[in-house]
Amino acid sequence: MKETNMAKIITVLGSTNIDKVVSVPRFATSGETLHTPNHQVEAMGGKGLNQGVAVARSGVKTNMITKVGKELDLSKNMNVENLSTEHVMLSEGEETGQAYITVSEETGDNIIHIYGGANADMTAADVRAHAEAIAESDFVIAQLETPMETVIEGFKIARENGVKTILNPAPMPEMGGLPAELLSLTDIIVPNEHETFILTGIEVTDEHSMLHNAAYYFERGIDTVIITIGSEGSFYMRDNGDEGIVPAFKVNAVDTTAAGDTFIGATATRLNKDLDNLAEAMRYGSAASSLTVSRAGAQPSIPTEAEVLAVLEANK
Repeated sequence: MKETNMAKIITVLGSTNIDKVVSVPRFATSGETLHTPNHQVEAMGGKGLNQGVAVARSGVKTNMITKVGKELDLSKNMNVENLSTEHVMLSEGEETGQAYITVSEETGDNIIHIYGGANADMTAADVRAHAEAIAESDFVIAQLETPMETVIEGFKIARENGVKTILNPAPMPEMGGLPAELLSLTDIIVPNEHETFILTGIEVTDEHSMLHNAAYYFERGIDTVIITIGSEGSFYMRDNGDEGIVPAFKVNAVDTTAAGDTFIGATATRLNKDLDNLAEAMRYGSAASSLTVSRAGAQPSIPTEAEVLAVLEANK
């Protein structure tokens, strides 16, 4: 039985990539050639689609606003229960984005290089054309693998319609930070330790430094801050002073690809509109993420609602 405080509709505005993944015994050093016993594996991914699949597999209707190449077979590659492809756009001149992912068998960590392709072809006008998808939602989630103007436009539409916005500021621009306009349109921001350091200039070393990071976001109009801290879990703070740390579930990490995406998407499905069940929702997201890192691949590793609930039941 589904919880009554679950979101009913979530829109994810973001990227779709074809992931090309190779597992290696360890990462090569500069100038080194390293043999791998594994061949390249292809699967659907992209931060946007990963987060959309995480939402959909947790039982919530998902509107996916994204742009892909005409070569992509949507019926085959986006055939996920609860995931609507009605708002997927086709690029006239670009192929679907590509992500080249190397995964260390030693640690489960990854290195990712991205070719934007059709993701970079998305415009603010494209997003405005699908405003009804955002307007009908409880939450809209966005990342930074599409042009900044698309995220700002999506969040403007959300604000116009009283829809809560969730920003995953990844990948972070190397220079210049984020536009003040985007931050002012963001209700919940979910960076990792590296991303928040780039934004705030405050290194995450302990809970005190996390509080200082949160203050930076509050000063810019953001209500709720979640900082993911890897295997330690995630820190949260709201501008009403509510704060805490939700521990990670301890698992043997096989592949950390899509761990953060799973956490964000799954957490969003459990949030109520007042955000007063934040820690509870994050625990659900943490359980989902623990399953993702315990198996190989990005989208293929994202768990179903039943799998997540089983983890929570086993860890009461």
